[in-house]
Amino acid sequence: MTDHLQAVFDMLGPGEYRYADPVAWLRLEQELGRELPTDYKAIVDAYAPVQLNGHLYLSSHPACAGRELGEEIRSTSKVWAESLWESYADLEPDEDPRVICNRPQITFGTSYGLIPLASTDRGAAVFLASEVHGFPDGVVVQGAEGDWAGHPMAFAEWLYRYLIGEEMAGWDSATFYPGPVRLEYLPTGPGERTRETYGPERGM
Repeated sequence: MTDHLQAVFDMLGPGEYRYADPVAWLRLEQELGRELPTDYKAIVDAYAPVQLNGHLYLSSHPACAGRELGEEIRSTSKVWAESLWESYADLEPDEDPRVICNRPQITFGTSYGLIPLASTDRGAAVFLASEVHGFPDGVVVQGAEGDWAGHPMAFAEWLYRYLIGEEMAGWDSATFYPGPVRLEYLPTGPGERTRETYGPERGM
């Protein structure tokens, strides 16, 4: 059985752990009223704020003042809560997040709602859900075309599948780049610039 967290670390290479801070995570989890998945925290601690392969953003960390994850979750959740997303699409049951998450209504940034985890430059939004098709702490994505998909798997498996080119960020979203994964460490303060590095050779 694949250890997807280790597989992600193997693809991305040694993390820099620029902002790793258990206390910052604890504060954020207390604010959210729930724990965040261990694998997600491990990946964010190792690499964030970062953009992967030119598309996927893990753009915040709870201990980074310039890109603070709690603020990003609050502001993104507020936008979604005010977006009237339900009225924009005639959703089939398998594309309705209420069905996907087994919830009568969808909230954002709450303990049983959708919590923003990541995004792409193509407009996809990646959320943590307390339940996805019966799987606890699964991943829900709204793609750039407004389509919703539930992925009954942990975040590390979702990210691994995304990085190997599976369609994980909405309809027609598969993007595979052979060779090492490109990591762009994002600026977090005045005078900083994006810094580009690459993971190890993947044999792909």
